[in-house]
Amino acid sequence: MRTGIFGARLRKSLVVAGTVAAVAVVPSAALATPGTGVSGTVLAKGTSDGRLKIKPPKGDTDVTVRTVTIAPGGSTGWHHHPGQLIAVVQSGTLTRTLDDCSVEATSAGEAFIEPAGRRHVHIGRNLGAEPVVLYVTYVLPAGAPLSVDEPAPECAQD
Repeated sequence: MRTGIFGARLRKSLVVAGTVAAVAVVPSAALATPGTGVSGTVLAKGTSDGRLKIKPPKGDTDVTVRTVTIAPGGSTGWHHHPGQLIAVVQSGTLTRTLDDCSVEATSAGEAFIEPAGRRHVHIGRNLGAEPVVLYVTYVLPAGAPLSVDEPAPECAQD
């Protein structure tokens, strides 16, 4: 009789294990509800060279998304951002001069992050013949401006 009880328990355990396994492999879409009346448009897509490290501000955060267009020969002026921003270059090439006077060029299809704070003063220029179009997401402390004008750093005043 022990074999009968043991066999029944084994069968019951196998049935329970099989049921759990079957539920685990059922696609989650079977439990999802289909969406209706929703559409989306990709405005810009860019690839960064390396890991993007996002540091949201402490406290309430404003998230703003906007398009920035810089005409050929135009510039942003020297400035910094009170919070980080993520930018994707949709068209053209943006040439940024950073606070240490190093230069970074970012072309269409590339993405970058600008860090927050006065230590990260920079200027963006369009040195090309076509407009530079950026899609920018700002992650700022609530109520902060998108950017703050700054004088050129000492290395840029030569």
